Amino acid sequence: MAILEFITKEDLEKFKLELFVELRRPGQKLHKQSEQKEWLKSYEVRKLLSISPGTLQSLRNNGALKFNKVGGLIYYKYEDVVTLVEGKNGRGR
Repeated sequence: MAILEFITKEDLEKFKLELFVELRRPGQKLHKQSEQKEWLKSYEVRKLLSISPGTLQSLRNNGALKFNKVGGLIYYKYEDVVTLVEGKNGRGR
């Protein structure tokens, strides 16, 4: 018999805080805007942030990272990725 586990709002808030701490750790340097292209594909965002495909999906699902889908590809604005890392997404303000 399978055991059901529920994820609470508090669990998601805790995950978000832990994720931001991880993204802000030393070594997580983003390129200067002038060196960076405006739109990134999923694999580029994952590589830039050192995150798994599942974590990137979670960021999309909970609205923490905006994206645009064109055909079967998902694109992210570089400035939105920077905003996420810097914690300036304006949520909760």
